[in-house]
Amino acid sequence: MAHLHDPKNPIPPLSVLKRRRPFWMRLLTMFAALLLVFAAVVVFWALNAAPPMEAALASLQSTDTVAVTSEPWLTFQPHGQSVQQGFIFYPGGRVDARAYAPLAHALAEAGIMVVIPSMPLNLAILAPNSAQEIMDVHSEIQTWTIGGHSLGGTASAAFVASHPNQVQQLILLASYPSESLAARGDLRVLSIYGTADGLIPPAEMEAKRPLLPPNTVYVRIEGGDHAQFGWYGEQSGDNPATIDRASQQAQTVRAIEEFLGVD
Repeated sequence: MAHLHDPKNPIPPLSVLKRRRPFWMRLLTMFAALLLVFAAVVVFWALNAAPPMEAALASLQSTDTVAVTSEPWLTFQPHGQSVQQGFIFYPGGRVDARAYAPLAHALAEAGIMVVIPSMPLNLAILAPNSAQEIMDVHSEIQTWTIGGHSLGGTASAAFVASHPNQVQQLILLASYPSESLAARGDLRVLSIYGTADGLIPPAEMEAKRPLLPPNTVYVRIEGGDHAQFGWYGEQSGDNPATIDRASQQAQTVRAIEEFLGVD
């Protein structure tokens, strides 16, 4: 029987064993390391969401007319009235959900329950079916509308495409669907965009019209930009708006209320 430390068959040192690893194994190790670094960078980038402006935080407080709760979703519930309409709003990519509190609060004052779910890595496109659980919990709502801002709007349109019998209305703020909804004659759509938007300029919005039903209602906000649909400050790549945020928000709220018949 051979001894463990047979001098005729010495065990090579660890450094030699490492040098003897096949090239493909070394290549695979390097690829795995690069993949981990890339994943870490993506997660850090996604989690670094645009925070709400100070002016938006007041809308997170309940009032005599609107009850605001933060769990399990950011919810704005009208007080003292029978609520029949619900609006599920998906935040824009890498934007804190609270940045849309003023918009949601204003709509709740008009009698619409608004729910804003937080998204994994602040990207609604990673969880486009988030609306399903909200709808299941709030079975008292008779008419559901879904929508969102920018990438959130695209994700909400994806939910509509995959759940054709559950949502009656779609509202897009500076956004458009990734797949065609043109054949959905039963779907009511409101598309609102700003003429000064630097991220999704008017020409791009016009080019995407064939993706939406022919009866879509379009609202152009003159001088409105991309970021002022929320309350999170300026956004890289956007153009400067020629109207202030309050004006763009007021026009947005008015258009939504008219579309939903609660103005």
